[in-house]
Amino acid sequence: MTQFTEAVYTNGVLKPKRELVLREAQRVRLIVEPLEDANPAERPAALRRLLAGIEGMRFLSRGRLPSRDELHDRP
Repeated sequence: MTQFTEAVYTNGVLKPKRELVLREAQRVRLIVEPLEDANPAERPAALRRLLAGIEGMRFLSRGRLPSRDELHDRP
């Protein structure tokens, strides 16, 4: 069973963020992809940009919604 989680590398040891379903001494394959550490000082500006982008989107339909038959090709 494939499991995905983030981990923190501390003192030469990878520490998963959540418990993994593994038996003791089980061999596993790791693919390590470093995650960029976000600068906490940049978060408020990033949140403002996100909210401004969402505000500019149009989520509501102005016209009639399509029927099920119109959404799916039927022979």
